[in-house]
Amino acid sequence: MAIDTGIPVVEREGDIGESRPVSREDDEVSLLDLLIILASRKWLIFKITAVFGIVALLISLVLPKRFTAVATVLPPQQNSSLSSMLASQLGGSLGSLAVLAGGSSGVLKNPNDMYVAMFKSQTVEDGVIQQFGLMKEYKAKRLSDARNALEHNFTINGNNKDGLLHISVKNKNPERAAALANGWIDQFRKLSESLAITEASQRRLFFGNQLQQAKDNLTNAEEALKETEQKTGIIQVGAQASALIQSAAILRAQIGAKQVQLQALRSYATNENSNVVELQQELNSLQAQLAKLGGSGDVSSAGLILPKGKVPEAGLEYTRKLRDVEYQQTLFEILARQFELAKLDEAKEGAVIQVVDPALPPDRKSFPKRGLITIIAAILGFIVAVVFALTQAALERLREDPEHNAKLDLLLRSIGRQRHLAS
Repeated sequence: MAIDTGIPVVEREGDIGESRPVSREDDEVSLLDLLIILASRKWLIFKITAVFGIVALLISLVLPKRFTAVATVLPPQQNSSLSSMLASQLGGSLGSLAVLAGGSSGVLKNPNDMYVAMFKSQTVEDGVIQQFGLMKEYKAKRLSDARNALEHNFTINGNNKDGLLHISVKNKNPERAAALANGWIDQFRKLSESLAITEASQRRLFFGNQLQQAKDNLTNAEEALKETEQKTGIIQVGAQASALIQSAAILRAQIGAKQVQLQALRSYATNENSNVVELQQELNSLQAQLAKLGGSGDVSSAGLILPKGKVPEAGLEYTRKLRDVEYQQTLFEILARQFELAKLDEAKEGAVIQVVDPALPPDRKSFPKRGLITIIAAILGFIVAVVFALTQAALERLREDPEHNAKLDLLLRSIGRQRHLAS
């Protein structure tokens, strides 16, 4: 009577063509055999592991040291419209990178992605290379080669939850590593000033350009006025006209007074009267002086008193030049005030990036990490030693079976023959 134990039974052929059940106890025995094999070759495994670890330690001692300087900066928080505006300013591959970072809507998922792209821009990298003479340090013949070497030693991380940008630069010299990290920030600032990221900086840049143009126009107008003064000899036509009008007004007042006196004398005296003759002569003299000023002897005349000859034409030319100067001067003053207000607004918003932690020379190397390299090499050596021990045990068991031994010899002879033919 058979009893069902619930244990699955697998049939396999034995050495004499019979079948026998294989249960879980066989697996335990096989695992035990495996452990016995490893224990019997423990010294071999230890030696191989030790060799890997020692060799890795020696190699790590020979490898050149690298120091990593880290600088932390705080980028300004801005809305999506400014991000899209800056992306359009960047243009080209850098602008595409910024847009792709925000998806199809053009809005950046992470505001720091735009600044990371700017830190990695060719303009910033070339500025760092030229500032520190890295082509000579990297022994690069082309600027692109130096740029690739610089990117290999530079990393920037802006995906941390703290919202900060962490800039890391590796170099053989700790002081130079710190200088490179801080210099990278300086080059980024130069780029950001030309791009005008924030709204206030955009207004500052716009008014700065307009102010420079107005300054040039004012200089040209002043030069034109100077040439007119040298050609006509007129200086401050307004003051000259005021003096002429004032003199004419005095003469007109005197003429009017003399005419009243003359009329009063003629009411009771003839023209031959000495007083009348004297007063008439004085009146004629005053009228002659007024005529020399270019005016009219008629007291009731309201015409503008100007010098004779070419003075009115020269004064008109001078007035036009002076008007241009005053216009450019007024425009320059208005733009200057707007420019200063934009600068104040930009200062209130703060810098484009603020340095939280400047890069300092590291006091310990970042590479090679000898302990980690030795441990990893030892683990790798242990795995290789276990595989080697198991393979060696398997070959020994094959050698014990004549049939398998013959097949193994045939395999080795075939491999040797192929190697001989290849040589």
